[in-house]
Amino acid sequence: MQAEGGGIVWTDPSSPTPGQRFYRAVSVPAPADTNLVFIQPGTFTMGSPTNEAEGGYEAQHTVTISRGFWMGKYLVTQGEYLAVVGSNPSLFRNGANASFGGTGSTITNELLHPVEQVSWNDATDYCASRTQRERAGGLIPTNYVYRLPTEAEWEYGCRAGTTTAFYPGSSLHSGQANFDGRYEYDVSVGTIYNPSGVFLGVTTPVGSYAANPWGLYDMIGNVWEWCQDWYDVYPRGSVIDPQGPASGSMRVIRGGDWNDIAWICRSAYRDGPPGRIEFLIGFRVVLAPGQ
Repeated sequence: MQAEGGGIVWTDPSSPTPGQRFYRAVSVPAPADTNLVFIQPGTFTMGSPTNEAEGGYEAQHTVTISRGFWMGKYLVTQGEYLAVVGSNPSLFRNGANASFGGTGSTITNELLHPVEQVSWNDATDYCASRTQRERAGGLIPTNYVYRLPTEAEWEYGCRAGTTTAFYPGSSLHSGQANFDGRYEYDVSVGTIYNPSGVFLGVTTPVGSYAANPWGLYDMIGNVWEWCQDWYDVYPRGSVIDPQGPASGSMRVIRGGDWNDIAWICRSAYRDGPPGRIEFLIGFRVVLAPGQ
């Protein structure tokens, strides 16, 4: 069903039911930062199917995201991090090159590259500081906060309505994202060695590759992304707005990085490094009402 008013179209994707339905449209204030995308609420299948080559251990389950939220179009850049925190911990600064055996160019525009070498605490501290600054400047509503995405929000945003292993489709090939393109992947056969595949060996400026259907960039590769959740096994059955376990020893990272093979960059793939600070890990933000 669709309803239209004020130049906006609302869609109810649920199955038709007898009788009338009543809807209430709630206005979501747009933030001043145009590099945020509003992600509509919805329901999706999280995880990977058991018939996916080399996959299937990310147990599939149904997740409902009950409230929309704003999500960064891009990974947080070195420039953005520097402006908020006052320092830049990244390895891939101006003058760095493909010292890891890749073919990438020497970096000359570090402020456009994703920040890395940040811990989970560094990422959450950035979110808190940015919230405080933008509230004081009247740039966000007083009840809104910047935070890391939950793992479910991240996968929901990454998939952007797709059900395949990657948002471009059932395979990932060299040149589609910043990963080790010598090791491509297809769900029907698994990892495919391509000796002519592109391996840059460095990060790339955010937004260097095509966005997913919802306008989010670098959800595949470049740097891993911290999520809000502790790492643990998935819940069974259908869940609404999962937040992960109450405690743990590892935080979730998602998306893969410039040094990873395609299989690790699948939408469903998850990892949990114990407190690791590496030049492989960065983050993106979510803006939503405080909980």
